[in-house]
Formats: sequence, structure tokens, C-alpha cells
Amino acid sequence: MYLPKHFEAGDPALALEVMRKHNFALLVGTDDDGRPYATHLPMIVSERGAEGARRIVLEGHVAKPNPQARFLSARPEVMVVFSGPQAYMSPKVYPDLQRVPTWNYVAVHAYGRVALIEGEAKKDALLKGLIAIHEPEYAAQWRGLPQEFQSKMMAGIVAFEIEVQSLEAKFKLNQHRKEAHAAMKARYASGTADERALGEWMVRLGL
Repeated sequence: MYLPKHFEAGDPALALEVMRKHNFALLVGTDDDGRPYATHLPMIVSERGAEGARRIVLEGHVAKPNPQARFLSARPEVMVVFSGPQAYMSPKVYPDLQRVPTWNYVAVHAYGRVALIEGEAKKDALLKGLIAIHEPEYAAQWRGLPQEFQSKMMAGIVAFEIEVQSLEAKFKLNQHRKEAHAAMKARYASGTADERALGEWMVRLGL
């Protein structure tokens, strides 16, 4: 993505935080004609490996009838987009009139290669990981379902993991326009949930 240096997050931990908090992502690959093909889905975002050699791994699944299930096997290089808070910014935050509106947002693009997850045990672990994130109390109900039903559900998905090879993290918060920061934070502090989140990021980044 277009990423001017002043919008780039220097700390990979910030990107990881955004990915975990906003884990309903967009998985982007290509179809058989080379056109972009995307699926919206929740992801498990984890770190693996020893200290100093840790790597980010994404896990998810698509429905077996989804054409992307086949595309992932044929063309495993993918991009995963995580969208954080976003909001319109009025030019009223500036002390002068020769300004224009813009949009502030937080986004992370992760690039990597898909490896399919095979076998019921590994698929079950993936599903339990998603349950643990979104509704831990459902775990007991899932475990209590008939094995035949569980097997049928797992047979209907294609599970995968992606070892992230590169990350782009963009925090577009008008960093290069210091004259607007005080008014931006004041306006965002009393705004929508996304606006408040952007204001919190401004404070955390020292703007």
C-alpha cells in the first residue's frame, strides 16, 4: 500500500496489536484468470518461535465450496488486510481555511504463503482457537456435540495457516500536520467509537 514514512508504524508490536484486536480480516489472492479474489473471515493471530526469532502466524478457514479454497492450493501467495479504526477528518481542525477534508485510519497488510491444515485434530484445534477468542463459553457446547456432526462441519471447511513474511502497518493520523493535533484529539474524544480509538492512538503515539 501507499505508505509515506510519517504514517509508518516503526514498532511491529503495534501492528500485532491491531491485527489481534481487529482480526476480522480480508484474505486476498488471485483466481484462475489472475484477477484479485477476496474472502472476509476471522483470523487467529499468534507468535511462534523462540525469543529473538519469533514469527507471526495467521490461521483461518474458508468454506470448501468457496472457490478461494482451490485458489489457495494453486496460488498460495496471499495478502491479508486488517482494518482498524477509521474516521472522516474535517478541515475545521486547522487554524486557517486553505485546507481540505481527509480520512484517518489504521490498517495492516500482512503478506505470506498459505499452508493447508489437514486432519480433524488440527482443524478442531483451529476451531477451538477461534472459539476461545470470540465465545469461550461455547467450547463446552462444541465438545458436547455428536462426533458425526463435528466431523461433518470440519469436512466442510478448508483450514490453513500463513507464516507472515512481511508486514505494512499504516497509522494515518495527520502526523505531519502538528497544528491540527490538539483540535483533532478534542474532536475525536467526544466522537464515535472509531474516532475515540483514533484519538487514543494519537495519544499513544505522542501526537
